[in-house]
Formats: sequence, structure tokens, C-alpha cells
Amino acid sequence: MDPERPATPPTTEGLRPDEKKTSLGALSQWQLIRLRFSRHKLAVASLFFLAVLYTLAVFAEFFAPYTAQWKDLGHAYSPPQIPRLSFQRGLHVYNMQRRVDPITFRKEHVEDRDDVVPLSFFVKGEPYKMWGLIPMNRHFVGVDREAYQARTISDAIEGDVESTPTFYLLGADKYGRDVLSRIIAGARISLSIGIMAIVVTFILGITIGGISGYVGGATDNLIQRFIEIINAFPRLPLWLALGAALPPDWSALKTYFAITLVLSLLGWAPLARVVRGKLLSLREEDYAVAARLLGASHARIIFRHLLPGFTSHIIVTLTLRVPVMILGETALSFLGLGLRPPVVSWGVMLQDCINMQVVANYPWLLLPVTFIVLTVLCFNFLGDGLRDAADPYSAR
Repeated sequence: MDPERPATPPTTEGLRPDEKKTSLGALSQWQLIRLRFSRHKLAVASLFFLAVLYTLAVFAEFFAPYTAQWKDLGHAYSPPQIPRLSFQRGLHVYNMQRRVDPITFRKEHVEDRDDVVPLSFFVKGEPYKMWGLIPMNRHFVGVDREAYQARTISDAIEGDVESTPTFYLLGADKYGRDVLSRIIAGARISLSIGIMAIVVTFILGITIGGISGYVGGATDNLIQRFIEIINAFPRLPLWLALGAALPPDWSALKTYFAITLVLSLLGWAPLARVVRGKLLSLREEDYAVAARLLGASHARIIFRHLLPGFTSHIIVTLTLRVPVMILGETALSFLGLGLRPPVVSWGVMLQDCINMQVVANYPWLLLPVTFIVLTVLCFNFLGDGLRDAADPYSAR
């Protein structure tokens, strides 16, 4: 074998069943996990979708066509504009003009086929600060204003352009704010709350559940009774009560961390129950007793010897808790007891959907629900794939 040539990972294609067993036995634990996870197509697709969603959230200012607070009252409730592609005009949309029905006096938007708005990638747009630090004005996609102004001049339109060129891929809200830009900006808040809350949940659940299952006795009884008291409270009313207790004059940052803490303090109990039950069954195993007789500390026995034995259960519990945290923030913000404007999250955006007449006339305002549902489903599929991959020696 050429020492400079990297070794290719072993495969099982074209091998007999006994040869496959031998080949799989030569793989490391992480190689087996990666191989098993790659066969779960739904989990891989969900991981890709979540990676894209979190990338959009991290670089929200760049990927959003406009800033989250940008608005144009002249295009309030503008419907989605469908991008078109042609050799003559390139990528473009038709500008939306607001008109008033002379009979019903209802305001409506119609496409002006004579007013073509060119689109382009990496265009100059509304200035912003990336992560609040780096001033920039480039957006991933948006209106090419230079090309639009050049076209109007070539069409002999002198003076200022009467209509403002806009691009609302997913429509606009009541203030003329771009729904797509606000969804991308809201993803940063809603998705990060789920991740931050699950970190606190993981620490509390592993620690308290580990102590309860490993120590046992009176300590176990006390912790379990405390968990039962927490689980006895109705979840949504308790969230609402704690959300209403937050001072209304708090800043957006304080409210954000308070909501994260509230969701975390109420979400660690299921994980603690799982850890406690597994430790009760594993603490008397031979390897645990041997480690204890060799003088290993209690923390080492719990975290080094016992917890790796049920990693799949922990992974499934955590992945299922993330969408619960996201839904919790959405519910609190939707009811006005969580995050509040000018903070943008998916729950805050859904406050516009309280009026059913508005939803019936402008259904694109419900698009944040689509992203919430897709995110929850992807986390569930990802949890299934990780659960199967975490125990690669089990039978399929």
C-alpha cells in the first residue's frame, strides 16, 4: 500500500453476510455511527434542512432582502411576488401597484406589467450591521436599484421614479415589512432559544437524574417527589403565568434570557427521569461495581461508565425537547407574554394572525407556521436517525 495514499473507508458492498460481519467488526464506533446514520435518508435530509436554516439564522442580515425593521407603508399587505426569468430581462419581478376598488373601497395590489423590477445577487441594499458589529450593505438577493434606475431613464422617465421598486417574495405585513426578511431574522431568535434552553436542560437533567439514580434512597425519593410536583402543573398555564410575571419594562435582551431560563427550568424533568431509570438498572452491573471497587469517584462512574451506556436515549430526549422549547417560545410570544416587538421571532410575527379576518384576506402572514412545523418535524426525524445510529450494533 502506498503510504502517501489515504486509506479508503471499508464498505460492505458485494460481500457475503459473514464477510460483512467481519468488515463491520473492523470499523470504529464513530465509523459505525456515521455509516448507520447515512442510511437513514429522512434523518440526513432533516440534518441538511436544519443546517441550512441555522446558516440563514446566523447570517440573517446578509441573506434577508431587507432589514427586519424596514417598511414601506405604500405596499402594506402586498401579496407575494413571483420571480420570473427571461433572456431579455433576466431575473425580475413585476412591481406591485396599490389600487382602491371604487365600489367596495377595498385596497388591493395588482402587478404592473410595464414596471419591471430587476433582481440580482449580492446587491447593494439597506445598510445593516452584521451581528451588530460589522457595517455592511450587501444582500444575498434583492432589487438591483442601479439597473432599475438605468431602465427608467432609458424609457424617458425624467425626475424621480413615481413607484418604489420592491421585492416581496413571501408578501408584506400591515406595515409593508418583508415577511421573508422577518422570518429569516426571527429564525435567529426562535432557533437559538431552543438550543440554549436545551443546553441548560441537558446540564440539569443529567446532573439531577444522575444523582437520583446513582445515590438512591431518601435522595432519590426527594428528587422524584419534586419532579412530580413540577409535572403536576399544567404546562401551558404555568408558562403563561411565568411569562406574565416578567416586567414589561425589561429590555429585549433581558426578556430573551428570561424566556430561555423559564423554558429550561420546566423542561429538565423528562430527561432526569430517563437518566434516573437507566442508572438504576446499570449501577449494579459488573463494570460499574468493578470501577467502584477500584476507587473510581462517583462522578467518574456516572459520566464515564454509566451514561455512555444509554447515549441513544439521551439523544432522543434532547432532540425531542428542542421543538418543545421552540413551540413554548412561539406560544408565549404569540399571546404577548414572551418576546415583544421590536424583537422579531416567529411567535411575535404570528401576533398579526390573531384576527381571523386578516388571515382570511392575507394568508401569507401564516407562513411562519410552515417554518415552525418543518423545524419540529426535522428535529423529530433527526432524533430517530441519531437514536438508531447511536447503537450501531443493534439489529435493524
